Amino acid sequence: MSPARPGAPGAGLPLLVACALRIEQAALRGGGDRGSRRAPEGYALLRTGMGPRAAERAVGRALAEPGLSGAAVLATGFCAGLVPGMHPGDLVVAEETRDPRGTVPCAGTALLAEALARAAPGRTVHSGALTGSDHVVRGQERAHLRATGAIAVDMESAATLWAASGGAARGPGRPVAAVRVIVDAPEHELVRIGTVRGGISAFRVLRAVLPAFYDWHRSLLLPRR
Repeated sequence: MSPARPGAPGAGLPLLVACALRIEQAALRGGGDRGSRRAPEGYALLRTGMGPRAAERAVGRALAEPGLSGAAVLATGFCAGLVPGMHPGDLVVAEETRDPRGTVPCAGTALLAEALARAAPGRTVHSGALTGSDHVVRGQERAHLRATGAIAVDMESAATLWAASGGAARGPGRPVAAVRVIVDAPEHELVRIGTVRGGISAFRVLRAVLPAFYDWHRSLLLPRR
């Protein structure tokens, strides 16, 4: 699926924000431009479709477009938390993403976590490893993934960042990040009645944190000392 508002060639460092689902896309579009936190030049929102294969294909196509070839990439949407005590609406900042092919480190995670805390006051921000899956994770499999050191799981972030980083070649060296909102947690599994309420909470949080993504992107443009 083509990204909305693609960046123009020569627009500096573009920003590609990728999500999988229509509801995630709707939340991000609803975030809009808030006050001085306007979308950066070259910002594009891409809905990839569900699952790692769809995400990898869509991101690869988007980054082949001239206006986005050098873009920073941020994967976002909903996820399942793996750590007891997590709640729907909590935020996860990936320090790295993992899938069977390997690990992709994320850039600017501390600054991103601070920006998210400002954008969604009262919400807990968790930082750690975000692992990929090709299916919805439940029950004992959740405990197994937690034992690997991961704090959350989703189906697209690892594939998105793998595609953005050039796969095994690690070619472009572009900045990448992943931010997920927990909709499903050990004590709040999707099969329970509370899921609808948790989903509404997660939607509102995702809609609120778009300005934090802009702050992360802006920090990438600052000169390094």
